[in-house]
Amino acid sequence: FSDLGGLDEQIGQLRQSIELPLAKPEAFREFGIDPPKGVLITGPPGTGKTMLAKAVANSTEVTFLGLVGSELAQKYIGEGGRMVRELFDLARTKSPSIIFIDEIDAIGSKRLDVATSGDREVQRTLMQLLAELDGFDPLDNVKVIAATNRPELLDAALLRPGRFDRQVVVPLPDIRGREQILKVHMRKVPAAEDVKPAILARGTPGFSGADLMNL
Repeated sequence: FSDLGGLDEQIGQLRQSIELPLAKPEAFREFGIDPPKGVLITGPPGTGKTMLAKAVANSTEVTFLGLVGSELAQKYIGEGGRMVRELFDLARTKSPSIIFIDEIDAIGSKRLDVATSGDREVQRTLMQLLAELDGFDPLDNVKVIAATNRPELLDAALLRPGRFDRQVVVPLPDIRGREQILKVHMRKVPAAEDVKPAILARGTPGFSGADLMNL
């Protein structure tokens, strides 16, 4: 978490949704609370969504299984569904674990009545993902995090309670966030005395974390 700048609120939400249930499941049982099964991280490209997921896995010292949604969009019938099944089986075997699906909109887009055979295969993969999410207890030692730049494209079935029922929004950083991100990237950089992150932050409105790293 120390490698992330300007994301204190989002870190708090993820720790509450992912870290606490893994660390203290008995507290949730005692109060009769079901933690979220899945957390969806949304926001523009380059804002740190993937880094957030990795930081949570690192802080909880659990197995991190990460892949990109397009890897599950296979052209052969049943191949994508089989990969989803194997992914969740592996997560259970290696539990406690976190499954991270980046760019989930590649397989989680709204289902259409008119579809090509390729679209239908993606829909079958989505149905398998929904079945896997429904098939485990929220207090199991497997947590699912997904990320997307385009949340408006996602199928409503993914977002209903009991699936990805918690959303964490990662916006472009404000001036304070930009200064924190620049400080993180400048830790090991020898800089002249007149190079000040606060001044650079003022001159970089609209920059994402990735843009600031590149700068």
